[in-house]
Amino acid sequence: MSPQHRGYSSVQDRPATLADVAAASGVATSTASRALSNPGRVNAVTRERIERAARELNYIPNSQARALTSGRTRAIAVLVSDVTNPFYFGIIRGTQQQLKAAGYTQILVDTEESDELEDGMLHKLRPSFDGAILAASRLTDRRLTALADEVPLVAINRQTRGVANVFIDTPNGVEQAVGHLVSLGHREIVYASGPETSWSNERRWRALVRAAEGYGVKALRVGPFAPRQYAGAAAADAVLHAGSTACIAFNDLLAIGMLARFRERGVDVPGDVSLVGCDDIFGADFCNPPLTTLTAPIEQAGRTAVAMLLARLDDGAAPITRQAATLPTHLTVRASTGPARAASTAEPTPSTPPKGRG
Repeated sequence: MSPQHRGYSSVQDRPATLADVAAASGVATSTASRALSNPGRVNAVTRERIERAARELNYIPNSQARALTSGRTRAIAVLVSDVTNPFYFGIIRGTQQQLKAAGYTQILVDTEESDELEDGMLHKLRPSFDGAILAASRLTDRRLTALADEVPLVAINRQTRGVANVFIDTPNGVEQAVGHLVSLGHREIVYASGPETSWSNERRWRALVRAAEGYGVKALRVGPFAPRQYAGAAAADAVLHAGSTACIAFNDLLAIGMLARFRERGVDVPGDVSLVGCDDIFGADFCNPPLTTLTAPIEQAGRTAVAMLLARLDDGAAPITRQAATLPTHLTVRASTGPARAASTAEPTPSTPPKGRG
């Protein structure tokens, strides 16, 4: 029998409540709540009756009310440093797919490369989410550790003691890039640095230095530069001023901007300068020339972070501070790298790679 026949026509004059659904189904409100939020805890016949009543009443769950009664919002905040950066598209896609499959809502926050905004938004939105995923957080180690004690969270591309994390191993990819450039006869490699507040930026630079020392070549650093295409002009000019024949850029957006500037100045890539990017974002293979870059499992990082966080939430107070996952990267060679002009007079290339990893 429909809710209207049961005497609930007044529901049409206002939004249906969980109590309306329970009354129409002939069950307690707590049973209706379990059936709609955790179906596995209610027998199939009762669950179907409650779901049918909810459909007939056009019942829309109120996440804030649900949070008040259960302590759970079934929403996860995903914070990214720059939502316009294609690198984060993969992160967002991965988290969204995994959260949707688990019955969670994603709250997306663009922190605009600001540690203050990141910290402030986490506190402002705290009543609205159960946990958070921070992609490339700009917070200090101390602040991030303190937050992990207050909020269930997982960091992507950030390794901090006491914080669960998913690490995309771009430092190891940088070592691969150095080996590739050395094999082409380059004896000096410059790093076009990203933001000073970027944890991964410093790790990539350290990996380049280690690899350069192992191969017996010189490493230089220019920057910092914004991790955006417009900053590529200044980065390209700095590389040309340094006089290096090879460059590894902080990310693909910066590298793509550098390609445009080199073209403006009549610099041949890779004839005059070889260029390597990082992340293998959409469009990296459409450049002129197509960009040699570090390919990373970006969507997988988002999915892994969600799985790690939901495991913590499902286990109640079970700690996740020791959980960590490392995802490998690899160098994808395209046309933006080639032999150094002076390769014929360069010193012999070492036949063995450097010791250590990024």
